Amino acid sequence: MDRTQDPVAPVLLFDSGVGGLTVLAELRRVLPQAPVVYVADTAGLPYGTKTEAQIAARVAGLLGRLTERLKPRLVCIACNTASTIALGMVREVLEVPIVGTVPAIKPAAALTHSGVIGLLGTQATIRQAYVDRLEHEFAAGKHLLRHGAPDLVDAAEAKLRGETPDAEAIASAVDALRSMPGGADIDTVVLACTHFPLLEDELAAAFGPGVGFVHGAEGIARQIARLLEGQEFVRKLADFALTTRPGASWDAYAQALAGYGLEGVGAV
Repeated sequence: MDRTQDPVAPVLLFDSGVGGLTVLAELRRVLPQAPVVYVADTAGLPYGTKTEAQIAARVAGLLGRLTERLKPRLVCIACNTASTIALGMVREVLEVPIVGTVPAIKPAAALTHSGVIGLLGTQATIRQAYVDRLEHEFAAGKHLLRHGAPDLVDAAEAKLRGETPDAEAIASAVDALRSMPGGADIDTVVLACTHFPLLEDELAAAFGPGVGFVHGAEGIARQIARLLEGQEFVRKLADFALTTRPGASWDAYAQALAGYGLEGVGAV
């Protein structure tokens, strides 16, 4: 049966960790009836410090096995780093619709009044030519300041486990952008990692008043809904989450995952 015609076929959300839950939250708003399987490649975390070749091979290999096993109707790579590097390759090898995640530079350019935009992402994301193209196409005439903040991934993961996120990591990321030429005029910040919206309150406090934040989760959810328009959905089982590294560290997320409607947890 065509997966798009199988009402129990899930949407597969994939991320290196739990940042993709920010996409899931938006997807619940626009498509609450869709069954979802969330997969966290925690054994590969962090992606942002790996090479492009490592990320592309890992993501393509994992998604190949996952689509064979889970038979999703659509795959969302809910990770900026994986999307900017591996999206094209994955679309070539998988025979299901693929939705990626890209830095929200276009809406940021429309929102800024000062013309100075900060971008926080992983080290791998901020150096991609894809980001250069987005800047050239949508933020010409603006000043885009980029900073790779891998420690914010750890801080976001800690917050979701119920721990206090590392205040020094947050302050360091903000200071890095503010200290760049023109950084004092930043009024809009692109959160170019799906983990980072989990820290929006902490980042807002560190930046101070007058700074807005944009990320791609809402737009991604709308795109998924457009691609699945008219399809039938039946949820026979509770939505669940899988990890590539089971154990006590993954179990610590159980309560947070349940809050996103992921009642079961397991291993890939």
